[in-house]
Amino acid sequence: MNWKQIEAHMKRLTVLVVGDVMIDSYLWGKAERISPEAPVPVVNVLKSEHRLGGAANVARNIKALGAEVYLCAVVGQDEHHQSLLKLLNQEHIPTQGIVPSTERPTTIKHRIIAGTQHLLRVDAETDKALSPAENAQFLATIEALLPQIDVIIFEDYDKGVLHTQNIRQILTWAQEKHIPTCVDPKKRNFWAYRGCTMFKPNLKELREGLNQDISPQDIAEVQEAAQALAERMETEHVFVTLSEHGVLVTEETGCTHTKAHKREIADVSGAGDTVISIAALGLGLGLKPAQWSALANLGGGLVCEYPGVVPILAEKLWAEAEKLIPL
Repeated sequence: MNWKQIEAHMKRLTVLVVGDVMIDSYLWGKAERISPEAPVPVVNVLKSEHRLGGAANVARNIKALGAEVYLCAVVGQDEHHQSLLKLLNQEHIPTQGIVPSTERPTTIKHRIIAGTQHLLRVDAETDKALSPAENAQFLATIEALLPQIDVIIFEDYDKGVLHTQNIRQILTWAQEKHIPTCVDPKKRNFWAYRGCTMFKPNLKELREGLNQDISPQDIAEVQEAAQALAERMETEHVFVTLSEHGVLVTEETGCTHTKAHKREIADVSGAGDTVISIAALGLGLGLKPAQWSALANLGGGLVCEYPGVVPILAEKLWAEAEKLIPL
C-alpha cells in the first residue's frame, strides 16, 4: 500500500477510547504590573477558550484523521459537563458513551498565559475510583459498543475512571472479540494492563515501571528495557516515546528506533495523545510496527509546532509522510 491507500483504509476504522476526559481551559492576556495584594503578576484577560483534553483529545485526533470514534468516560453532572458535551458535538464525536455522575466533578485544567509565558495551571478534579454504580454503568456502556469496534485505546490519567477491575474486564472482552488494545498508561494502574496488544509509556513511565535509570541517548539501553517490559507485560509491542530522541517499538524480531524530526517547538501539550491515536489506527489497520511507529512519531512532532492542545492536521501529516517515511 502507498500512503494514500493507508489514509483511505484508516478512515474505515472505528475506535473506542476509554478513560479520563477533561476540559483544557485557557486564559490569555497581558501582564504589565504586579498585584498590590501579593507579589504576583496581574493578568488582564484578552481571550479565553475551552478545548477537549485527555481521552477526549485522543478522540478528537482520531476524528481529525477521518476514522469513526466512540468515547467512554464518567464525568460530573455539573456545569462543565454541558461544556464538554458542546465541545464533543462541535467535533462531531458521539456523546452516548459519556456517563454523567453526581459523585464526581468534570475535570477541568485552567491555564493562565501572559504573552507567551505560561504563568499558572489550576486543576479542578478528583482521582477517587468509580463507585460500584458508576462502574457498572461505565462497563455496560462499553460492552454495548464493542460489536462495532476495530481497536480500543485506554487513555489513563490516574483520575479514577480506570482501575484494575474494569481494566481487566475490558481487556477480557477485547481478547474474546480479537480487538487490539492500546494503552497510554500512568503510574497507578501501570501493571494492570498485562496482555494488552500495545503499551505506550514515555521515558519517565518506563523508568518508574522498571525502577531503573535509563538514558534516552543510549538506544541499546532503551531497547533492553523495552524488551524487558514487553516480556513482563505479556504484550506484543512496547512503544516508548523519547521526546527529542524519537520513539522505539518492540516486536518479535527485535526493536525499531525512529529518530525525531527537527521542529520549531511551540508546545508539547497533547503530543502523546496524537502519538497514540496514530499508532492505534496503524495497529488496527495491520501496518508493520516500523510503519505505524514512524507515522506516530511524525504526527507527534507536527502538533508540537502549535501552542496549546491541538489535534493533528491530517493533510499535513500525509504530505510529510509521503516525503519522509518510505514504504
